[in-house]
Amino acid sequence: MIPAATVRTRVRVPLRFADGYTASPEVVTFAGLADGAEHLALVFGDPATPLVRLHSECLTGDVFGSARCDCGPQLREAVQRIDSAGGVLLYLRQEGRGIGLYAKLDAYALQDVGLDTYQANTALGLPEDARDYTAAAQMLAALGIAEVDLLTNNPDKVRQLRERGITVAETVPTGVHVTPDNLRYLHAKAQHTRHTLALPELAG
Repeated sequence: MIPAATVRTRVRVPLRFADGYTASPEVVTFAGLADGAEHLALVFGDPATPLVRLHSECLTGDVFGSARCDCGPQLREAVQRIDSAGGVLLYLRQEGRGIGLYAKLDAYALQDVGLDTYQANTALGLPEDARDYTAAAQMLAALGIAEVDLLTNNPDKVRQLRERGITVAETVPTGVHVTPDNLRYLHAKAQHTRHTLALPELAG
């Protein structure tokens, strides 16, 4: 049984993206999350079955616009789609698939000499993916949400939410945001962890 978390603060925060898109979600903070981290929920409306995105924090992609991943474009896409459909974006403080910012940059250096994103993590003595979505399930429960449509290409997010008592009624794929700098990274996700991504072939 997952311990209950509670809502501690709700505040309206107007958002403006670099391309001019605006939204005004209610930002929610929580007490009693299993991992003790300061995760956030951005709540857009109150539909019967909300569209939900679990977005792991990515300073390099979300803030600086790094082209080595697809995180920034996925965040921008998710906000607009959830704003339109109604639902919740959970912004989870899980930098680098849970290994932290410095370790993620160390892993980038190893990718530059030929390892893929998962091999680089293990070469550093770290898990391929350290993320645990217990806190995400707690946040949804604290918001009174038991059933969701999940905006994701990652089957592990679906599996973990279901194991933690959240019904995933439908899996909704995100767009595929390819750059010359992230194509190898996206191929590794598709091949290694079965992300549902339709990708161009890698050059020989």
